[in-house]
Parts: sequence; structure tokens; C-alpha cells
Amino acid sequence: MKVIKLENIDFSYPEGIDVFKDLNFSISKGEKIGIMGANGSGKTTLFYLIMGLLKPNQGKIIAWDEERTREEHFKELRRRVGFLFQDSDDQLFAPTVEEDISFGPFNLGKNLKEVRNIVDDLCERLNIADLKKRITFKLSWGQKRLVALAGILAMEPEVLILDEPTASIDQEVRERITSYLKATDQTLLITSHDEGFLKDISSKIYQLKDSKFIPGV
Repeated sequence: MKVIKLENIDFSYPEGIDVFKDLNFSISKGEKIGIMGANGSGKTTLFYLIMGLLKPNQGKIIAWDEERTREEHFKELRRRVGFLFQDSDDQLFAPTVEEDISFGPFNLGKNLKEVRNIVDDLCERLNIADLKKRITFKLSWGQKRLVALAGILAMEPEVLILDEPTASIDQEVRERITSYLKATDQTLLITSHDEGFLKDISSKIYQLKDSKFIPGV
């Protein structure tokens, strides 16, 4: 089953910068796809289009067999797709780590006991239990990355879209992220300049160039 499909997408920024012309892409349930590409090739723009944060000039964005055109369509999509921004400071907003991870589950209607169990489980799996009471903006870059990932996972998404998850982090944090992603059965779509990381995680790797996905690296 194709969980996300982009058909004949054209996109340009208002400044007249053309990014995509007749772009086509799809990912099936359970696939783990890595995307590489030069800066400016459109990797982050691709993710913003999927999430409804940008609108294509032309073409279709389809998720779970439904075309997504209006904001309410993308709100439903965002409940099923977890998006890790390239900059964790764009994602973290609650005063403490525990509160940040708890926010999503509470919004989904989970009760206090359920939320505590989710937070404890994710902190254990990502080895960040010692950070629960810490102030988010005082964390290191790598710690912020792990907490931002935990906040996404707390929503129990079917698909994870990760924008440069290992950029500017140390080897220990990289290994924690790699370990989780290798073990999960969630559908993954990841961009990275780290070829070794993508080879560890992905079932397929593409180069994005000139609106084309070229197999292999």
C-alpha cells in the first residue's frame, strides 16, 4: 500500500526560485527510504509539501489513498505522520523535557497514567530518563534531538519523516537514533548527508536531483 504519493508536483518559491518540475514520488507501508542530495535540491521542501506546510503550484499530494488539498486534510495527515524538523529548536516548546514529550499524548486524549507510561517508555528506549526534569532550552544539541524525536514518537505515528536527524550530533546520540530506527517497523522517510547512517537504516536510498529520484548513492 502506498501511504504517501506525490504526482506531477511543480513548486517554486515566491522569489521565483524553481525547486520541482513534474516531481513524482511514493513510499509504501513499512518501507525505509533514505534521500540524499545537494543543498538546495529540495529535500526539506519535499517534506514541507508532504506535511502541508507548503502548497504545490501544480500536482497532487495523496496520503492513504486520499488527495490532500485543504488544511483539514493535512491536520488528519499530521496525526499519522511524525515530522522531525532539521532544527530541534523549532520543535521544542514546553519548559521541561517531560512536559514536552507529554504534550502530544495529552492532546490525543490519553489519561495521566497512560501519558506517564508513554513518557517513561520512550525515555528508557532513547536513554534520556535522566533528562526528564531538565529545562529544554538548556539541553545540548544532541539531547534536544533525542527529546524532539521522543515528542514525535509519543504521538504513535504510522510514518516518520526525519530531516537530517544526525546532523551535528555526537556518535553516542547517533547510535541511539540508529538503534531505534533499525528496530522500528514504522514507515521511514529520511534525508541525510550521512551515507553510512542511511545505509544502516534504509531499505532504499535515492539521490534527489533535478526533480528526479535516482536509485542508489
